[in-house]
Amino acid sequence: MAERELYHALQIIKEKCIGCVSCMKACPTKAIRVRDRKAIIDAQRCIDCGECSRVCQYGAIESLTTLASDLNRFKYKIALPSPVLYSQFGHHIMPNEILQTLKEIGFDSVYDEAVICEMSSVAIEEYLDQNRSPRPIISSTCPVVVRLIQRLFPSLCKNIIRIEPPREIAAKNLREEISKTQNIHKEEIGIIHITPCAAKMVSINHPETMKKSFLDGAIPIREIYNAVMMKLERKDRSIMMHTTNSISGIGVGWAMVGGEIRGLKYTNTVSVSGVYDTITILEDVESGRLRDIEYLECLTCPDGCIGGPLTVENRFIAKSNILRLMRNFGEKRIVDTNFVRNLYKDKFFSFEREVKSKPFAPLDENRDRAIKKLKMKEKTIKKLPGTDCGVCGAPDCTTLAEDFVRGKAGLKDCPFLIK
Repeated sequence: MAERELYHALQIIKEKCIGCVSCMKACPTKAIRVRDRKAIIDAQRCIDCGECSRVCQYGAIESLTTLASDLNRFKYKIALPSPVLYSQFGHHIMPNEILQTLKEIGFDSVYDEAVICEMSSVAIEEYLDQNRSPRPIISSTCPVVVRLIQRLFPSLCKNIIRIEPPREIAAKNLREEISKTQNIHKEEIGIIHITPCAAKMVSINHPETMKKSFLDGAIPIREIYNAVMMKLERKDRSIMMHTTNSISGIGVGWAMVGGEIRGLKYTNTVSVSGVYDTITILEDVESGRLRDIEYLECLTCPDGCIGGPLTVENRFIAKSNILRLMRNFGEKRIVDTNFVRNLYKDKFFSFEREVKSKPFAPLDENRDRAIKKLKMKEKTIKKLPGTDCGVCGAPDCTTLAEDFVRGKAGLKDCPFLIK
């Protein structure tokens, strides 16, 4: 399989792993096995949701994101923070203060992604107006949801909205603008996403819908948190910026579940968060039970991006902070709607290519052998105890049976059969 299909932003640190099977049990796509008391990630099944890193108590799962030293290769560095960043510093810190402080810790320029989020809301409405089927249209914002659909629900790839997420739209606009205004070659500009999850790194290095991402890297919120917090604590807050004209209440709301659909004129929309709830509702879409829904917003992190594994603040506190900011800035659009509609007509928001399905490999490429292996798998399942204990190194008995017929495990791995 091609390298681009197997790239991931999570890896096991073997020295720290004790083989406790917590990560294996948490994985929604059954991509983890435990062999010789060490967890192993199956690259073909992993969707980089980060559920494994949430439950690991030993710090054995590492997120592969951009290193601070990597930024030195750029002449001009731009920070593009997710709106989630505004939720991390308490109720008394305003977004403009955070944006200003990012410049002081090493970035030449900072851009508020929340404004692009609001622009994207207009573009989504235009898409829904002009594309009446299929239904529901599914958000493309969460890269994990896109990968989940490609692998578990390949028939729903056609339902994914053909609009790039705000982070890519913002970076696309910034590279053109900064290159012209600062007279800098586009290749010398580094646009770095300040991210709540490692999955963004996958979408940057190997984007599904474009030849090359407009972003150059992603730094975790938790990595820059201390540097920003220290600067904020030392400042005279009476002279800090508090202007709100450029901050979008609608855009800030994209940080949590329901924020994307809140800015739409359509009311028959649904939002869902958490990887298992997302799987459940996608099953309903696949079975045709949600055809009366216009738009489906799915985010695999609990409560949305504020629940990302690379954040710092408790997600319930973060949610409260976002709701307060939305009240402060209001929920009226501040962008020029006609301007955004013209951009939409010019395909400024559009995918370069369609999302392709990437279902898991069959038991065998040969149809006859695949049928034989399926029958063998069913017979093997009947031999196993059905306790799904995980002691064998597979998440459940059914998965062990599949590993067995694929030649990746033996029945001797089951302690109950040995006994």
